[in-house]
Amino acid sequence: MSMVDQASQGARVDPGRLLDFATAVYEAFGLSPADARLCADTLVQADLWGHGSHGVLRLPWYAARLKSGACNPKASPEIVMDAGALAVVDGHAGMGQVLSAYAADEAVRRAKAHGIGAVGLRNSGHFGTAMYFTRRAAQAGCVAFLSTNASPAMAPWGGREKRVGTNPWSWAAPVGSRPPMVLDIANTGVARGKIYLAKQKGLPIPEGWALDAEGVPTTDPAAAIGGIILPMAAHKGYGIAVMMDVLSGVLTGSAFGNGVVGPYEPEKPSGAGQMMIALNIEAFMPAADFQARMETLVAELKGTPLAQGAEEIFYPGELEGRSEERGRRDGVLLPPDTLADLTRLADAVNLRDRLPF
Repeated sequence: MSMVDQASQGARVDPGRLLDFATAVYEAFGLSPADARLCADTLVQADLWGHGSHGVLRLPWYAARLKSGACNPKASPEIVMDAGALAVVDGHAGMGQVLSAYAADEAVRRAKAHGIGAVGLRNSGHFGTAMYFTRRAAQAGCVAFLSTNASPAMAPWGGREKRVGTNPWSWAAPVGSRPPMVLDIANTGVARGKIYLAKQKGLPIPEGWALDAEGVPTTDPAAAIGGIILPMAAHKGYGIAVMMDVLSGVLTGSAFGNGVVGPYEPEKPSGAGQMMIALNIEAFMPAADFQARMETLVAELKGTPLAQGAEEIFYPGELEGRSEERGRRDGVLLPPDTLADLTRLADAVNLRDRLPF
């Protein structure tokens, strides 16, 4: 499946072939087959969930960091503090996706033994989409939380220089046979990746997303990237972002504030930190009881009388589930700039014959 979409002049690409291609690229840069598959899957899943800002458009960014040595493809997570339910892991500048999956699994394992598991990651990297890892824990029978810090993108409230990252966070919980309930948000009004996606699509961004380098509101994504992204909910978004840096960077012993380097920069180690927490549902109540209660909550939400102009109420994470169904059926739509970037990357590592479009 790979057909041109006339409206966007992009292409709809089979997600399985896209996964195989991204896996091959990661292997070409030194990741083990299992790690390459995991990192590739995080990107393709983001596209399937409708979050193209965190999808395969980022593959060339990660490849550049692996090529420069800023990210170590062979790094192994090392537990440097073990206190039963709690642990701190040094990622030694490995792939953030590999390390976060390890932290999620380790937090679940500890939660099954102690009721709660908390794993702090230091010397990690950008991991893509936080919900990939909280969903992983939810599918293992936990309510999960994950925070991360990120390179500076917005100013402290009242300031005009970038000092605070988007510092995203995610919660996830299982909902019986339905897709998990998932919240995954940045503390800026919009994730920085959505501005990069708008730039790739050649589209303006909405007013209220960003200021340019002179502090003037802008709808130009290129100017926004060089400027400041605005926080969500004014001072509240700024405050939450700072606290996520405390959890992810300060408390874990990783970099924080201006010390964190983003995936957009190819040559410097990231220093990003993360905090993964898992709560074992069975420690609170039988899993069946929890699922029944979640189903009741979802029914109450979806049964709310609709506001004018609304067609349906969705619980957090439901839209991603529906988007994945469509993407697996029809393929994921990649914009022209992403197709061109992937083609250049394929040529650089002699994988042109593996391109899925």
